[in-house]
Amino acid sequence: MGQVSQLANHFLDAVDMAAIASANWRGKGDKIAADAAAVEAMRMTFDAVPFDGRVAIGEGERDEAPMLYIGEQLGNQIGNPNVARVDIAVDPLECTNNCADNLPNSIAVLAAAPRGTLLHAPDCYMDKIAAGPEMEGHISLDASVAYNIEQVASVLDKPISEVRVIALDRPRHKDLFGEIKELGAKLHLLSDGDISAALWAARPEADHDILMGIGAAPEGVITATAIRGIGGVFEGRLVFRSDAEKARAEGMIDDDLSRLWDATDLCKSEDAIFVASGVCDGYLPGVAFAKDGTATTHAEMIDVAAGTIARHDRVHRL
Repeated sequence: MGQVSQLANHFLDAVDMAAIASANWRGKGDKIAADAAAVEAMRMTFDAVPFDGRVAIGEGERDEAPMLYIGEQLGNQIGNPNVARVDIAVDPLECTNNCADNLPNSIAVLAAAPRGTLLHAPDCYMDKIAAGPEMEGHISLDASVAYNIEQVASVLDKPISEVRVIALDRPRHKDLFGEIKELGAKLHLLSDGDISAALWAARPEADHDILMGIGAAPEGVITATAIRGIGGVFEGRLVFRSDAEKARAEGMIDDDLSRLWDATDLCKSEDAIFVASGVCDGYLPGVAFAKDGTATTHAEMIDVAAGTIARHDRVHRL
């Protein structure tokens, strides 16, 4: 078992505590308060973790976020050469709007891997494609929309009219949606949550066949970690909305910014963990509060090295 895998239960605690904290704000219309609660709860759990941790992807730069900011040190063994040196990519509350409105798919999520093995992705967009393991070698961002959908139909032995595409409902996807509809494939749109969407597409038993479209780059790194463990396909390419975004990325990434990244580029180590805990029902069931003062969380952990996917339903005394 790798050093990161040995810390898996601590990472499970981190997402569960964030999920409970933000779930208290479900349906209250305050996404900022919900996110702040998740960040604080997740950050507190790291104080007890016996590792030398660092936030590789987090809530922003230090002057923008009071905790879980990029570069923040975590754990109670900082500087100890005899413990695991771990990078963390965190999204304490993905889909803040959905939590505020009590809509599906809010999750607390993180990925962890040895120091320097997670792409230090800037806060910009990423064009993405994801699918199950059977599509390995058959689809790519470098191919056209039509080619990729035709490949899905061919490999899965179904008509194009039965190919199920999932994407974020965004104006930037107008042309993509037009091509998908012209081909006759089925299109399922999500208001938020491209981590959940990619995992839905990558699972062998998935309700969707392929994820397409542009989402957030940091979430792309977290997703890539999960898909390394599932064994599916994930590719991404950075998309910049301004020269300032590109300049910031140049300061963070020592590589070709126009390159095509696959899952092993974004998460370079097999000793990696992905873990998510449901806030609102969706990809995972949301937190369930009981009258006896307990909260039940529903989390999923993907261990890349072991290739295992495990559900963790836990009861917490509040």
